[in-house]
Amino acid sequence: MTSPLELLTVEHLLSEEERDLRDAVAHFVDDRVRPSIADWYEDGLSENAVRELALEAGKLGLLGMHLTGYGCAGTNAVSYGLACMELEAGDSGVRSLVSVQGSLAMFAIWKFGSEEQKQRWLPGMAAGELIGCFGLTEPDFGSNPAGMRTRARRDGDDWVLDGTKMWITNGAVGDVAVVWARCVDDGTVRGFLVPAGTPGFSAPKIGKKLSLRASVTSELVLEGVRLPADAVLPEVSSLRGPLSCLNEARFGIVFGALGAARDCLATAISYAQTRDVFDRPLASFQLTQAKLADMALELQKGYLLALHLGRLKDAGELRPEQVSLGKLNNVREALAIARECRTILGANGITLEYPVLRHANNLESVLTYEGTSEVHQLVIGQALTGQNAFN
Repeated sequence: MTSPLELLTVEHLLSEEERDLRDAVAHFVDDRVRPSIADWYEDGLSENAVRELALEAGKLGLLGMHLTGYGCAGTNAVSYGLACMELEAGDSGVRSLVSVQGSLAMFAIWKFGSEEQKQRWLPGMAAGELIGCFGLTEPDFGSNPAGMRTRARRDGDDWVLDGTKMWITNGAVGDVAVVWARCVDDGTVRGFLVPAGTPGFSAPKIGKKLSLRASVTSELVLEGVRLPADAVLPEVSSLRGPLSCLNEARFGIVFGALGAARDCLATAISYAQTRDVFDRPLASFQLTQAKLADMALELQKGYLLALHLGRLKDAGELRPEQVSLGKLNNVREALAIARECRTILGANGITLEYPVLRHANNLESVLTYEGTSEVHQLVIGQALTGQNAFN
């Protein structure tokens, strides 16, 4: 029998170092995530568990792994993508912990921060000793970040922030929040580093989630939060800042969603081989094999797309619309695979004894965050036509 990702014999497309890193992350997921994930999903992941996972991920060099210096591993983009794939094969929430830390919070500081800010935050974040979050989305402004209502005004040498952010991964457990706000004086969008415990700043958890339950999701509330002048990220003053961070995170999702899809497909294949229906293995029926074949095909196509985008990124040639192609296709197909695999498992597919519906529920969130499918369609449409449909 052939593994779903080996139908086209693609293992040789990876370097030995990339394969070794992928396998190390897979072992981490097998040892640390899979035994507990059903309980984490059912009960909700505790803040203590988040901190434990962050420390373990830091020891493996997974946090900010594609960044250089300040304790970061400095791996290539493909290695980072493969790590995301293996993490999300465990659970989308675990991958979100790592990608929000590295590709949103750490990347913002690494790319746009001062040297003092980098030295203060990045080594601890790379080690998992400090956790960061990224505040861009607001209750009324998700796909349209230019409409943000969070405001920053000068008061002497200080900045004062007021506003609310929503759907923030790691928010309640974060030691520092990268918060984007529009400056009252000139209308520019600036990033601010808000340490936990700052007066006026709170991060209440969002509960009653049906998706990404093995992840801490929060609101960020800023009520007259006073920050010193050196809290602002000095190297960017436009939406280019947060949008470039989103592109970093979206790249990881291009690979990550495939991990969830692969785990669902492997589960469905194994189940179909052992489940007897009408005195025959479910895997022997033509309809079942047709489903498995179509899903394996889409998984393999998505993997080749992800690898191609990874090589482009490592060559410094990856464009935003290409990331949108990857995110749109791979998450959409991963969700379709998860749902189809649930049909193969029948009623067993809805329980936490199997990972399939958990992955499907998680992918509903992944389909929306870091840009909805509709937003990515419009990004691609603008690249094809030259016309901006957002305004």
